[in-house]
Amino acid sequence: MGSPVRVLAEVTPDTRDRYVDLLRVASLAAVVLGHWLMAAVTPDGVGNLLAVVPALQPLTWLLQVMPVFFFVGGFAHALSYRSLLRKRPEGSADSVYAAFLRARLQRLLRPTMVFVLVWGVAALLIQLLGGGGGLTGVTLRLVTQPLWFIGIYLAMVAFTPPLLRLHERYGWGAFAGLAGAAAAVDVLRFAAGVPYVEFLNFAFVWLAVHQLGFLRADGRLGAGPGLSALRRPALLAGGGLITAVALVAAGPYPLSMVGMPGEKVSNMAPPTLALLCHGLWLVGAVELLRAPAARLLARPRAWRTVVAANGVAMTAFLWHLTAMLGVYGAMLALDVPLPEPATAAWWAQTPLRLAVAAALTAVLVAAFRTFERPAPAAAVQGHGPLAALGATLTLLGVLGLSMVGFAGLLEGRTALLIAIPVTAPAAVAMTLCGWLLVERAGRGRGVR
Repeated sequence: MGSPVRVLAEVTPDTRDRYVDLLRVASLAAVVLGHWLMAAVTPDGVGNLLAVVPALQPLTWLLQVMPVFFFVGGFAHALSYRSLLRKRPEGSADSVYAAFLRARLQRLLRPTMVFVLVWGVAALLIQLLGGGGGLTGVTLRLVTQPLWFIGIYLAMVAFTPPLLRLHERYGWGAFAGLAGAAAAVDVLRFAAGVPYVEFLNFAFVWLAVHQLGFLRADGRLGAGPGLSALRRPALLAGGGLITAVALVAAGPYPLSMVGMPGEKVSNMAPPTLALLCHGLWLVGAVELLRAPAARLLARPRAWRTVVAANGVAMTAFLWHLTAMLGVYGAMLALDVPLPEPATAAWWAQTPLRLAVAAALTAVLVAAFRTFERPAPAAAVQGHGPLAALGATLTLLGVLGLSMVGFAGLLEGRTALLIAIPVTAPAAVAMTLCGWLLVERAGRGRGVR
């Protein structure tokens, strides 16, 4: 009998879109590499290489690939929800919704809950023992920041059914409506100075990118043989890139497509119209590469690599900052010199730091990968409102935790979540309760 990865690779049906799996892995890998490269750690703290060397900020137009992951998510969510609809008993839309949430969120939330609990216990012990200063304190604040991505993805899953209905009725019009709403928000924000309106673009920008995944699922991003199949992706890539460049050149949008310390305007938090246009060019660009990538993935070895990486991608994403900061912590503890960021000595040391961070991430993946394995499928029954409540609580919990971090547990440190102060214990409680509700609501009856 072959290894599980080899077996999975060999039984992959010919109808599966392997390129989507590659995009999922590649986008998360690019985010991990970007975080490792951007960290500018000195004995005084953690900075951002892009702030030290602003000339490197154009690289974010290649490394900021979260739009690709959300685009792939839209594709997968459309197929999954439609599959469940075909299996549902008549009149059980709530049950389908609950089963859909549980099915889509299992491999996302199970490793996330483990990450939250392990780091929560570790943070409490560290601070009870009098630690939490220096790089340790910075680590306790930073390791939870990637959880914002989990929160956004949760919202996308939760809104899939109504947005898919809009897509099926209006097609490109549904995307245009969300994109237009994102543009209107920026006009109100920058031209009219309306306060707080910019936070609406957390929904409009990312859901617009997600909507492109629906269009891909229906074959509407590129259709027809030969060059005609490339026309729409080329227009999407070219139009998005030109518009993004124009918006940044005219202002008030910054050049960097990731958040920068101390900046008055960020393209990421909250997202802007410039980031949406950046997402359009990335989606168009990856669609132009679909045919050569498909030929590559037809090779057994290449496909096995993608299958293996997909099985641990979320675990690696959750723990990669832990590994990176662990490497720097070990260097400081061993009195290994930390060169000034962006100097020749710093660049010369970078390959070794990346290799050690990758090795430590592999160790953490080996320890926690079992929690990313999919659980047995539930029957298509469940309680929709209860599942929606669970998803909402989990969304608020992980977003709150991404903002407040685990530092200052004993002091009751807070962060504002939608104008409400939230502590780390409260965020953890919401996350766990929400996850349990999603699990319970999505199982329904007859689950083995």
